[in-house]
Amino acid sequence: MLKKSGKGGSCPPQKNSRAGAPQEPFNLFQTKNGDDANMEKTVATITLIMTLLLTTAAGTVLSSSSVPEKFYLGVTYCGDSVSEAKQLVDKVKGYTNLFVLQSGELQNDTNAVNEIGDYVTNSGLSFITYFGIDSAWLMKTWLDTYDGHWGDRFLGVYFGDEPGGKMLDSEMAIYDQETQSSLRKMADRTIYGYKIDANTSVTYNGDGTIVTTDVDSPEYSSIISGDPIFLQDFSFTTYFPDGRVTLTTQKVGSSEKVVENISDAPYTYEQLWDARPFQSYDETAQKFVKEISFRIDIASRYNSQVDYEFFTSDYGLYWFDYLAGYDVVFAQFGWNQSIVQNIGLARGAANFQGKDWGAIITWKYTQEPYLDRGDEIFQQMCLAYESGARYIVIFNYAEDMQDCYGTLKDEHFQALERFWKEEVQSSTVVNGGKKGEVALILPRSYGWGMRFPEDNIWGLWDADEKSEQIWGLCSVLIEDYGANLDIVYDDPAYPFEAKYAQIFYAFEKEIEPFPTIPIATVVSLSVAVACLGLVVYFRKRKR
Repeated sequence: MLKKSGKGGSCPPQKNSRAGAPQEPFNLFQTKNGDDANMEKTVATITLIMTLLLTTAAGTVLSSSSVPEKFYLGVTYCGDSVSEAKQLVDKVKGYTNLFVLQSGELQNDTNAVNEIGDYVTNSGLSFITYFGIDSAWLMKTWLDTYDGHWGDRFLGVYFGDEPGGKMLDSEMAIYDQETQSSLRKMADRTIYGYKIDANTSVTYNGDGTIVTTDVDSPEYSSIISGDPIFLQDFSFTTYFPDGRVTLTTQKVGSSEKVVENISDAPYTYEQLWDARPFQSYDETAQKFVKEISFRIDIASRYNSQVDYEFFTSDYGLYWFDYLAGYDVVFAQFGWNQSIVQNIGLARGAANFQGKDWGAIITWKYTQEPYLDRGDEIFQQMCLAYESGARYIVIFNYAEDMQDCYGTLKDEHFQALERFWKEEVQSSTVVNGGKKGEVALILPRSYGWGMRFPEDNIWGLWDADEKSEQIWGLCSVLIEDYGANLDIVYDDPAYPFEAKYAQIFYAFEKEIEPFPTIPIATVVSLSVAVACLGLVVYFRKRKR
């Protein structure tokens, strides 16, 4: 079972387990005979050194060191009523600045999207609207009518939901350009639609059997869904791991199937198996990224007169979501998963790739009350905000919800208002005060779900020998460094060696940290030295 990130109380203080005490002090301020001119030169030199140190220190850390230009706090509306959406806006507009229309029903209604968007932006809130990645034409239909009058209050499109989660746990459609195959990866690891030649479609079943059909015959997935009566004869060939091959034939107008063993099949099991798609982690990562990237690229050109970013939420594989082109990924906080781990994964991926990240508070339970308690959600929002999230949203939906407020209760509205006043509007709380100072580096393309030691890899493989080792190391690092831990991937395009004070490599023992003085120590020393120099200078002047 995963560890929780906190156990109540105020937001946990930032840990600092790094060594880095100042060395023996040295004097930069000695002058000859108390010469003021020399002293002025020395002060100028100190100023230059201090500037260089601060610039170097700032460049040594990822973009996590900078505070976001603006922070967004809001809720989602997932219902199908324009009037209820407006009621929810009225309820939260005093202590939020973002409204997310996440409605599968209303994406079909251009007028409803426009009316809600007008109401949201006229209420002083920013707006994000949802369109499914598999129904992107609806997004184009709406964008054809949108003239940009919301200005910068329109942040962008929530484009599809949980792409990484779908790859891990359910169905994912991927087009393979090389073979012109429309692949579908299913929850049971079955892969439909691979074209091994111009006339043959192959299905790789999760149980290890392989089925071939003619490209023009009914799709195998529809054949096995029942015993339908088709309007034409059809057949399919089944290859078994033990070498057996059977031919199944069904005559037109009949529900009966005739199965016979054959010895003259056009392929062997080994030939089909060796030709399968998704043979390695690298290939799978490339296919996943390429598919989503292709869809985002097309959708990004629907309206060249309007600037909009692409958002999604997910519970795994954030790194690859960003590689595919998403501008912002909302890491899901819920399902009794480790919030600190999700922060490390989302922030690390976003900062390395020059993107923003956010958090979406989702279900803790699969039944009423669905969401966590209000005080717990407050703590989760605090931790996300102080760890650098630019967006925090509360997911508001359940199939049995009774009104526009959905799963949100009074305690959740109170938590939002308290958070807005005590954190967002506070002059002492820093958005991004907790930074990724320590990194855990995962193997390249290692699409492991990371929810528990036995979690799957890319939805296609069981956990391997690395999984348990990474789980153990990650748990120790979370315990030691908390929200100062980033979790990123070994990728030549994103070098990490100079980015962190300490680096740990997954499935290996701890690697000694790079022999650099911690950034905080460098900055503190440079400021202290400069101040001391000024004190000495003015004392000399008085003499």
